[in-house]
Amino acid sequence: MTRPRTDLLLELADDELILGWRDSEWTGIAPFLEEDVAFSSIAQNEIGHARALYELAARDLGTDADVLAFDRRPEEYCCAPLVQAGLVGDWAGTIARHFLYEAADAVRIEALKASPDAELAGIAAKIDREETYHRLHAEMWELRLRDEPRFRAAFEVRWPLALGVLAPDLRPRLAERVGREEVEPVERSTPGTEFEALWNEMTMVRRSAPTGAQW
Repeated sequence: MTRPRTDLLLELADDELILGWRDSEWTGIAPFLEEDVAFSSIAQNEIGHARALYELAARDLGTDADVLAFDRRPEEYCCAPLVQAGLVGDWAGTIARHFLYEAADAVRIEALKASPDAELAGIAAKIDREETYHRLHAEMWELRLRDEPRFRAAFEVRWPLALGVLAPDLRPRLAERVGREEVEPVERSTPGTEFEALWNEMTMVRRSAPTGAQW
């Protein structure tokens, strides 16, 4: 049975929004000035992608992007566990997640670009052009850190989470892309307490405004 388009759009949008928010937490404290700028730019792009995806889903659902991004309860979000954790201070973990998410996202975007749904294929193609820099950045850092024990340990922890970003039929492509064997994936599920804390911070302004702040 074909999944509703809105389910897929919300998964993508939630992943991009939450990862963008988490990446933005490195602003001002990244280990190098260049990485401060890089992660700020990447975060801004991811949040921009989320907005475009929310707008398409909102049109299908008869609502607006702000409602989908900020007015749902924490348990209504469907972002993958990979993107949820706060990793400020853990550069190895951040880069492992960055590399694995971008690899998984590349597989997902390629599949969407081949979709018979012209709107979905079109938005995937646009996102893909902007994600090229993210992949190059992630691959550069993976190459730099791959022999470091802390990075290898962080990669092992996040590999099952990365597989859970994708639908089951796309997971072999990710394993091939990163040169790893498939393991039991960590599937999407109801977000936990760490996500709830992020949600409180992320939606604070929206909830404090009497008529709701706009994106």
